[in-house]
Amino acid sequence: MADSASDSAATMAESAQLYAVVADSGRQFTVREGQELEVAFRHVPAGEEIVFDRVLAVNKEGAMTLGTPVVEGASVKAEVLGVKQGDKIYVQKFRRRKNYRRRTGHRELVTRVRVASIQAG
Repeated sequence: MADSASDSAATMAESAQLYAVVADSGRQFTVREGQELEVAFRHVPAGEEIVFDRVLAVNKEGAMTLGTPVVEGASVKAEVLGVKQGDKIYVQKFRRRKNYRRRTGHRELVTRVRVASIQAG
């Protein structure tokens, strides 16, 4: 019984932390300070700073602020860690009864970033 109480307390403490939902290149990310993530490739050298201005939601100490569509004055600053190749994606073409089979693949470049700070507008 004590385990479930401590688990729920840990979940409540985690939900009370500062986090934000940002939109970047057609994708949405839930980010916390210090978190590392992979975003779409940018020509930015390692060590530089990126600012995500399209913040859709901010949760600060349990108080959720939703944007319509974005939260005014909110931004997320992240430090660029470097560029790497993403996972390989295979593309297969097949035509039945024609002995036609093609398999190609590609790996997109992604930019690794670490979230430095969240400004909750």
